[in-house]
Amino acid sequence: MLRRLVLTAAAAAAALSAAPAVAHADMGPLHLSSPLTKPTPDRLTVKVTDAGDGRNGTYELECHPTGGTHPQAEEACGKLDQGRWGRDTFAPTPTDSNCTMQYGGPATAHITGTWHGRPVDATYNRSNGCEISRWDRLVPVLPEATA
Repeated sequence: MLRRLVLTAAAAAAALSAAPAVAHADMGPLHLSSPLTKPTPDRLTVKVTDAGDGRNGTYELECHPTGGTHPQAEEACGKLDQGRWGRDTFAPTPTDSNCTMQYGGPATAHITGTWHGRPVDATYNRSNGCEISRWDRLVPVLPEATA
């Protein structure tokens, strides 16, 4: 009896130690730093062309802490922090998507840098309904474009 109890307890302890850590929605942004190191800010370069008067340019965006030359840095960092756990905020539109055939204007954008310790190299345009929605989900990181 005692042997069975000890074996059961050992098996339970082994199973718990092998289980993956559970992510919770309230964990907030993941930062690859420890209490002994200074947190590395997230840095992005946002280059926008053909978006309309006053919207074009190349901007530096730093988050955690907020800084750079982005005209709406605080709001842009807040928008990026709303990203969903386990989802790539900068992922392209899936190739098998059914997108409406509408044209949102000639605006294009290119975002490069590092976000949450991962490299970013994403391009944006407004060539169809999916791409327009993808762009709009990132406003104010990207400017509101005029068609």
